[in-house]
Order: sequence, then structure tokens, then C-alpha cells
Amino acid sequence: MAETTLLLHNIRSTHNVGSIFRTAEGFGVKEIILSGYTPYPKLVDDTRLPHIAEKITKQIHKTALGAETFISFHYFENIDDFLKTNSLPIVALEQSERSIPLKNYQPKRDFVLLLGEEVHGIEPQLLEKCETILEIPMKGQKESFNVSVAAGIALYELSK
Repeated sequence: MAETTLLLHNIRSTHNVGSIFRTAEGFGVKEIILSGYTPYPKLVDDTRLPHIAEKITKQIHKTALGAETFISFHYFENIDDFLKTNSLPIVALEQSERSIPLKNYQPKRDFVLLLGEEVHGIEPQLLEKCETILEIPMKGQKESFNVSVAAGIALYELSK
């Protein structure tokens, strides 16, 4: 079975990040990459002010419930720094003219699942770098799910 790496780019909410950590750990995600302004748990050589790093870590822990200590994660301020080192195909979870239904995607090898900013989604220039764009079909009036809920739906579908 293909292993999943999550790439969380420009996600604002510490609670969404914590929830994604918890869900990712439950589905056996290989690692989580956090980039842009996405909040992240305290790092060994953290450059943030200690009280800021501690506050953000506690907020993430509130929904992660310790999962942030079980799953490997890395932070890149600039997503391009990650993209330069990444050799895996990037698969975005986003609504797009190029998107295919989530249930139709069968990963053949390890991949990176990209989740983007809560309100505006993934930037078009970043979508251009994705091998595939997946979409969760919507039946209701709203156009999208909360990013942590969408992550759970995608990880469940991809684990089948």
C-alpha cells in the first residue's frame, strides 16, 4: 500500500492542525510537512520565541491529544524549499477544473497529499505543480468541508 505524506500549506487554525495530526496518526500517515504560515508544534532547534512556540504547541495539543508526538513532522517557511527536496508526486485536495473525484484515485506509489488554506484553498500556481487534483463530491449547499474534516475523508478513502 502506498504511504501518504501530508503537506499542510498556509492553514491558519491550530485546532485544524491538531485535528489533522490526530487523524493522520490514526491512518498511519508517514509524516506531516507544514509550510507557510501553518502553525507547528515546538521543534528541537525552534527559532520562535519560547513562549510563542509553547503557546502554539499547547493549542495544537488540545485537538491532537498527543498525536503530534507520535508522527514525524517538518516545517518549511517557504514551500518551495520543500518542493526542491521532494521526489514524490504531489496530489492536491481541491476543487478545480482539473480535479477528479477522490474515489477514482488509486495511488500506485507513495505520494504527498497537499491541503491548503481554509478559506481560499490552494493557490493556482501551486496547483500547477500537482500531478493530480482530487475533489470530494459535495451534495449540500456549502461548497467545501472544513480542512480537517476534508483531510479525514480523504485519508479514509485513500486507505481503502
